[in-house]
Amino acid sequence: MVVLGLARQGIALTRYFAKGGAEVVVSDLKPSEALSDAQEALSDLPVEYVFGSHPPALLERADLLCLSGGVPADLPLALQAREQGIKVTNDAQLFLEICPALVIGITGSAGKSTVTTLVGRMALSHFEDSESRVWIGGNIGRPLLVDLSDIGAEDLVIMELSSFQLELMTASPHVAGILNVTPNHLDRHLTMEAYTAAKCRILDFQSGEDIAILGREDPGAWALQDQVKGRLISFGWSAPESGDGTYIKDETILLRLETEDVKLSPVSEVELRGEHNLLNVLASCAIAAAVDISPESMVAGIQGFQGIEHRLEFVRRIDGVDWYNDSIATSPERAIAAIRAFDEPLVLLAGGRDKDLPWGDFATLVRQRIDHLILFGEAAEKIADVINSSPGPNKIQSFEICDGLEAAVHQARRVAEPGDVVLLAPGGTSFDEFKDFAERGENFRSWVSAL
Repeated sequence: MVVLGLARQGIALTRYFAKGGAEVVVSDLKPSEALSDAQEALSDLPVEYVFGSHPPALLERADLLCLSGGVPADLPLALQAREQGIKVTNDAQLFLEICPALVIGITGSAGKSTVTTLVGRMALSHFEDSESRVWIGGNIGRPLLVDLSDIGAEDLVIMELSSFQLELMTASPHVAGILNVTPNHLDRHLTMEAYTAAKCRILDFQSGEDIAILGREDPGAWALQDQVKGRLISFGWSAPESGDGTYIKDETILLRLETEDVKLSPVSEVELRGEHNLLNVLASCAIAAAVDISPESMVAGIQGFQGIEHRLEFVRRIDGVDWYNDSIATSPERAIAAIRAFDEPLVLLAGGRDKDLPWGDFATLVRQRIDHLILFGEAAEKIADVINSSPGPNKIQSFEICDGLEAAVHQARRVAEPGDVVLLAPGGTSFDEFKDFAERGENFRSWVSAL
């Protein structure tokens, strides 16, 4: 079998099949020296490597083609494999086909990592005194395929799923959550129709015995109601007009199940910043309810949860200036949500690589809300053009374009004043300068810590 891409998921696929006795060939477009760490991680296994290209000859011995997360499903070699009758799959699809445990799958254009982590906290609290184990991973953290042999039928799996993984799916999890569907990854999917179809595949293979969770506040997610084959649980600001779901009333998070309303947590106990994160908490409670996690465990998961790394993460205070890392904000919409989480004067660091997404709403908000704007990366000039051409008021006091993120950090240090917040909310991906958003966030923290 052949694995395309030697990133995190590719390594998991290679280890799974090689340990099972399969003959594995791994191909990556990068040169060998750029992937020395990955090769070292697999050094105990008999693996053949092809670097620098994906030659058609790879298919001569292949009975299965597995794609790592960053590899497009319409890659020429993948299309050629299908034409030859070779199955094309990925780690998430394989996991769902084989996993003996109940699986919760969570997807969305934004918030899925936060929700996956928070549902995991709730589940860990619920099963604290049980022999059942909770497994958290997928597109976040650890690819779960490597744990498959240890997962039992009584366990619970909480799995983040990206649109890249879902577009190959022919299986759905028993519990499937779609938080929102807004423009994202259009550089890969090209159209919103294709992107929405990829997200919807998490529901496509469910049965009447399965459960779907949809966000009522997001038109893209709520429009998928007709695709739900089993039970629907929803989440939103006000009480659901029908069915089960979570909502807020009198500054309290409530869960409605069969017309009975259960009080969960005061809104004041949610430590995450921003309305978008409050929706993430509502989503997490709705998903937890789908697998009968107790209200007490939901509250225990919420309490003390300050978010995940690189998502509105407080880094440090320097001379009265607070620095926040939101490197995971890889779309303009997510950067908008980050900006709206603050009332303080803002110094914004934005840029990276564009995903062919609209920047108009971002530009309008930046002109209204940002005191000092610092752009960096490949998308800097494009973002600057949109901001400069946007109508309406403009309160930006200073506007700089830097070669990279490190230079942007030092520029922010020069312009920030006591009482300000310096916010890294790029709006673009990290791939012009870093291997992923996590590496970008880690470098940001290091540079800020060294100031």
